[in-house]
Amino acid sequence: MNITGTQGLIFNEPLLFEQGSAGRGGCTFPDCDVPEKDVINLIPEDMLRDEVSGFPSLSEVDVVRHFTRLSQWNYAVDLGFYPLGSCTMKYNPKINEDVARLSGFSNIHPYQPEELSQGALQMMYELGEYLSEIGGMDRVSLQPAAGAHGELAGMMIIKAYHESKGENRHKVIIPDSAHGTNPASSTLCGYKVIELKSNGRGLLDPEAVEKAMDKDVAAFMITNPNTLGLFEENILEITEIVHRKGGLVYCDGANLNAIMGIARPGDMGVDVLHFNLHKTFSTPHGGGGPGAGPVGIKRELIPFMPVPVIEKNNVGQYKLNYKFPHSIGRVKAFYGNFGILVRAYTYIRTMGAEGLKKASETAVLNANYIMSQLKDYYHLPYDRRCMHESVFSDKIQSKYGITTLDIAKALIDYGFHPPTIYFPLIVKGAIMIEPTETESKDTMDRFIAAMKDIAVRAEKDPDSLKKSPLKPKVTRLNETKAAREPNLRWVNDYLLGVF
Repeated sequence: MNITGTQGLIFNEPLLFEQGSAGRGGCTFPDCDVPEKDVINLIPEDMLRDEVSGFPSLSEVDVVRHFTRLSQWNYAVDLGFYPLGSCTMKYNPKINEDVARLSGFSNIHPYQPEELSQGALQMMYELGEYLSEIGGMDRVSLQPAAGAHGELAGMMIIKAYHESKGENRHKVIIPDSAHGTNPASSTLCGYKVIELKSNGRGLLDPEAVEKAMDKDVAAFMITNPNTLGLFEENILEITEIVHRKGGLVYCDGANLNAIMGIARPGDMGVDVLHFNLHKTFSTPHGGGGPGAGPVGIKRELIPFMPVPVIEKNNVGQYKLNYKFPHSIGRVKAFYGNFGILVRAYTYIRTMGAEGLKKASETAVLNANYIMSQLKDYYHLPYDRRCMHESVFSDKIQSKYGITTLDIAKALIDYGFHPPTIYFPLIVKGAIMIEPTETESKDTMDRFIAAMKDIAVRAEKDPDSLKKSPLKPKVTRLNETKAAREPNLRWVNDYLLGVF
């Protein structure tokens, strides 16, 4: 395929399978030190093939250059601004990586005895204490490996709590402005999801909550600030209603970066809260993992939390306590994604209480700055002060035949990763932007200028946007065809028939 090089030159970069030459090699294997027949007998005969051909012969330098080149074509948070709303794609400080690589953390084995793991146990214990303080909770389990995993664990705890009281509550109320994984987590626990509509201001009405709450409702799942980037002003009244009718309140912590160090969900009446360490606490998002979604709970739910629970005895030693007879059990192998926990712990210790508060204040300021600069160019469904993110729509641009997808694709040509699009679903053609506290005013001004230019082009030259992006290695895809006819692996003619 033709690729534009870094100096503007066109050169042919063959795919890895098309590279190589007979006789090349990247490594030399030692002589086999066991009888061949014993090795062969380890593999069932029906799984053996007489001949496998078509694989390239490559030297080490061929492979290294290929994958290094691919990495340089990727976008990353270390290279630029990720305005993905509801994702909190903040920069990951490199001190987090340095600490996670300390030999006492990186070389520890999960089966190492407790008496030889005191430093690791202390770190996890203190991280749980810090998260409890930040969220206003009484205890935190570090086991869940992602936000949605934390949701699932939290809902399992809620289910176990109600069952212990002999209650057969089978409904969960979820606002239309909640985070997208909430319905799935509830359904996996066997609950029937009841959707609650937001009002014209993008918020929940206590009257609607009062009407929806009955003896069958186990929990009210809320995201605060919600996915419109708005703070639920009636949260205290809402949680009081839920508790009065015997339900529990689950808060999705996806948007904690807006209120960290300023307000605590536990003080708002929240009973269960998960923390996204790969959002709020600057650990890597990964490619679907590893992440971490610790779940915080109030005191009456402690008996049901996952085991083991890390505890500190009266002589300052840390132990793993498995004696929780009503526990929902283990939800993750060992004690969670340990390296991610180290990174989050480092972030909290380096920031301190005032630093965490300042991060939230700056994130909110940045979001409101972008909103104020763009609201004359893009439709703003809820024209009021936002929290950590703002949600626009393509209502103005749609008059010229330009959609949210066109706007997102065009941004790539300006050197920016697109924001979150078409979410939340309650805003048609949503464009959700979250700058986090990471971004400088200079970076945001460049982003704002790009968005304004796209808005002008949408009116003056809409056809040019429909062809975007033109500059990256991969231009606009036929997404309908890709969905209906997915090409999941590379196949060359000489490999046909091999597999």
